[in-house]
Amino acid sequence: MFKQSKNLITAALIGASIAVAGVASAADFNLRAVANSNENDEDYDGLVVFKDYVEAASNGAIKVDLFIGTQLCANGTECLQAIEDGSVDIYVSTSGGVASTFPYVQMFDLPYVMSNDRVAEDVLSGPFVADLRSQMLSDSDNVVRLMTVGNTGGWRNFANTKRTLRTPADFEGLKIRTVVADLPQELVKALGASPTPIPWPELFSSFQTGVVEGSKNGITDIMGMKFPEAGLKYVTLDGHAYMAALWMMNNEVFMNMPTDLRRVMVDGFAALQQATFASPKRKSIQAYQEFKEIGGELYVPTPSEKAQLAAAAAPVYDWFKGNVREGERFFNAFQKASKDAEAKFDAEYARDLM
Repeated sequence: MFKQSKNLITAALIGASIAVAGVASAADFNLRAVANSNENDEDYDGLVVFKDYVEAASNGAIKVDLFIGTQLCANGTECLQAIEDGSVDIYVSTSGGVASTFPYVQMFDLPYVMSNDRVAEDVLSGPFVADLRSQMLSDSDNVVRLMTVGNTGGWRNFANTKRTLRTPADFEGLKIRTVVADLPQELVKALGASPTPIPWPELFSSFQTGVVEGSKNGITDIMGMKFPEAGLKYVTLDGHAYMAALWMMNNEVFMNMPTDLRRVMVDGFAALQQATFASPKRKSIQAYQEFKEIGGELYVPTPSEKAQLAAAAAPVYDWFKGNVREGERFFNAFQKASKDAEAKFDAEYARDLM
């Protein structure tokens, strides 16, 4: 898929003349940024921050057009192809959306690796991401550049229409919706339930008809899609996976910018990352309140119950290391980055709690 398509990169993106001094003239770079979501989503919040920053900091040399939805491309495969052929410059996806091209990004769906927001944000702001960037560049023939990893929806929790999920025994017999990617399906099977791949737009009706009885989602997605109206009543706040969002860019477009504008882009994605880290925290407060007000049940597993869930899910680690290209390397790196972050914060607790 990823072969250089330089003749297809739009002239408006890289062909504008750059002054002898190396500073781009006004609107030399018109970037098209795609998020297959809506304006209530954290991806949109991040893009608004990004657009505002880079257009101002570049003094108008960079212009960003936002395409929220599926006008330019409808899914990960289409949008990665659009990055290659130059019709899209920036694209955001969950790991499941691009796992067929970059299978190792499924590590972000590994359960119970990162323990909380502080750990996740430290890991995703550290050198671990640079290693992932290098691998993705190599695997895409230097086309797809990972710019940052943010958040889209907080943490994945198990939700269902039937009962409270406390231990693995409660999962027996449930049909739980997953994406097509292998790892989420392996996790659901490890817990004793039946994975059922269902396209996101079909999930509401699938709850209504009983095609599926559960899902792995954050509360903002649950409420935004009105799943309680389709029968979703129980949410177990196990926080098994951080809903990472991979922000990717056409590398040729990025590298054709002068150094000062590449720095603006890097700073803009840093601002975007911070915005997406913060947005789910605020939005989830109201979403949890609304869920309870309409009769939904929120259950927080005890430490013992969460340990049982984690133990049942542990075979997924071996599956990932043994079946995913570069799986063992990225599992070890991801786990080490998480443990290092936990150790750092433990040291801070020892200092700050005294």
